Amino acid sequence: MKIIIVGAGEVGYNIASRLASENKQVVVIEKNPDLARVLFEDLDVQVIEGSGSSPAILTQAGIQETDILLAVTDSDEINLTACLVTNLLSPSTKKLARIRNTDFDAYHEIFKNQIPYIDTIINPEIEVVNTIRRLVDIPQALDAGGFAEGKVRYTGIRIGYDSVMAGVCLKDFQDRFGDTRPLIAAIIRKNDVIVPRGEDCIFPEDLVYFVCQADQLHDTLKLFGIQVKPIQSALIVGGGRIGARLAGQMEKEGIKTRLIEASKTRCLELAEQMDKTVVLHGDGSDQKLFLEENLSQIDAVISVTDDDETNVLVSLLAKNLGVENTVTRIGKSSYYPFLATIGIEKVVSPRLSAVSSILQNVRQGKVLSDISIFGERGEFIQAIALETSDITDRPLKDIHIPKGALLVCIIRNGTIIIPAGDSVVNPGDQIIVFTVKQAVKKMEKLLTVKLEFF
Repeated sequence: MKIIIVGAGEVGYNIASRLASENKQVVVIEKNPDLARVLFEDLDVQVIEGSGSSPAILTQAGIQETDILLAVTDSDEINLTACLVTNLLSPSTKKLARIRNTDFDAYHEIFKNQIPYIDTIINPEIEVVNTIRRLVDIPQALDAGGFAEGKVRYTGIRIGYDSVMAGVCLKDFQDRFGDTRPLIAAIIRKNDVIVPRGEDCIFPEDLVYFVCQADQLHDTLKLFGIQVKPIQSALIVGGGRIGARLAGQMEKEGIKTRLIEASKTRCLELAEQMDKTVVLHGDGSDQKLFLEENLSQIDAVISVTDDDETNVLVSLLAKNLGVENTVTRIGKSSYYPFLATIGIEKVVSPRLSAVSSILQNVRQGKVLSDISIFGERGEFIQAIALETSDITDRPLKDIHIPKGALLVCIIRNGTIIIPAGDSVVNPGDQIIVFTVKQAVKKMEKLLTVKLEFF
């Protein structure tokens, strides 16, 4: 598979690194010579210096032999133009564009359905806002998401020393918790990602990812000793695209929302946009301002400025003032290994959301969604089981699931099935798989159509 990536910024660099590690043929187009040089020195990919919207540069990159074009620069206009030119030069190439401006929100479906030069629009900021909403409603959740139009949920919970889960092995879950037992998809222990088997046990300090039906989420959380209480009030620091989207969504849900923004001009714009949100001009990392806002009476503090250091400081200040439910936006992947050591665990990343959105369109097989977790070291993959793939028509115990992968859920005609060894995947079933990074390629092979020769 050949893939051209237009743009070597944070998203372009990381998706190029990910795809190159999976032995995909990757070409990156970048007009900034410094970014192009860094990419050339760091990764085993072809780098072309120039504009991705140029017909000559796209031809030089081999667009006519390319399966997928990913236009992920910071400019919506360049991304749109790159897809338009690609459609003229190579109509069969699948085209994905990252579009972040809210002015385009109402036109996403028109772009995809009525304009032939864009196959998929990626807006990771929308998914970041949805993730934040899921996280703040479960204060103890460190990660949360969903599949199958929200019918299936996954949640990441840190196991405490007093948890009823602590010390329990998976093989004993049936006896201990009965049919309401959660399906444990992954255990994160001291930066290691464990795809659990029956002999594996859960220990205090483990970060455990479980999967369950959406309508059973609250009952499953009770097994972890967690009672869900929707938030009534929130303070958002940062009035950029993510902060504005989040405030708008929260005020529609009746949540008392306050938003702090450092730019006076932006504050005036936000005040005109919002109906009930209180917009405040100030430095979100100013402890005096926090004290004036009486944080002890606020359910959640979400810091989503464009500066990682500010976001970390805001969350630490909020925790110091008694707010446990904090969410921190982080852009730099190099920060991830250190955040938990200083108490920052609820983290969202537009970059990771963009990578996940892109991967679901790049994966082989009929992939519906692909969600990266824990710094991209693990993935949830939702796919449709194809008739001639190796995963169908045999009991799971007879199928060689790659080491480091686990089939966590089967969805058949709207019914959620938690699989056992005797379960059989039928053609057309939706399946959800968790896999570590090293097992992705083998899992892709299991999901793809098997060629038959006569």
